[in-house]
Amino acid sequence: MEAVYLKRIIAVFSKDTQSELRTRYSISAILLFILTTITMIAISSANEKLNTGISAGILWIIMFFAAMTGIAKAFVSEEERGTGFLLKIYTSSDAVYFGKLLFNILLCLLLNITATLIYLLINGSIVVKQPLIFIFMLALGSLGMASGTTLISAIIARANVKGALFPVLSFPVILPLIISGISLTKLSFEGGSFADARSDMLLMLAYSGVIIPASYILFDLIWEE
Repeated sequence: MEAVYLKRIIAVFSKDTQSELRTRYSISAILLFILTTITMIAISSANEKLNTGISAGILWIIMFFAAMTGIAKAFVSEEERGTGFLLKIYTSSDAVYFGKLLFNILLCLLLNITATLIYLLINGSIVVKQPLIFIFMLALGSLGMASGTTLISAIIARANVKGALFPVLSFPVILPLIISGISLTKLSFEGGSFADARSDMLLMLAYSGVIIPASYILFDLIWEE
């Protein structure tokens, strides 16, 4: 039974991955957004050296809106293509939720790594002095953003103003994660210790630990509505 359940989750994950790789619409649009945003920031601050706090905040702004652009399509695309009804017939709501969640985690992680590499490359004044803290920030931040927005994506998929609603609804939910993420990023830029980063890491991990079970419980009501 568990093998069948896992197979269904992987099937949903594979469907989304293959669909994205085939069209490349979302990835192309997001990468263009990341590159354009970072380039404009670099041009506007060319003669100024940004401090670590501002640099960390800018990086998280880019990561947040990149995630909003990517994850917003998770369920909207099913409504647009009419495949949501087929998913309801052929698989369970649990498999749909966890399959979409896995895809969103992978998408967020890839986007955040890409945004970070471009940002650090263009903004040469910023140096990651504590790489391990920075890696934990990227991993936990990607997990948290995907966890906090997957359910919201399912909610707004049936709304008339999808693009405008998603960031508005997501920001208050993700705000605790963003605050801790900026703090960790700043610490990694300044070369802070793991003792200083421990509380923020635990908070980001606890965030996902609370959001995922809560979303799992509520998803069935939203999906089957």
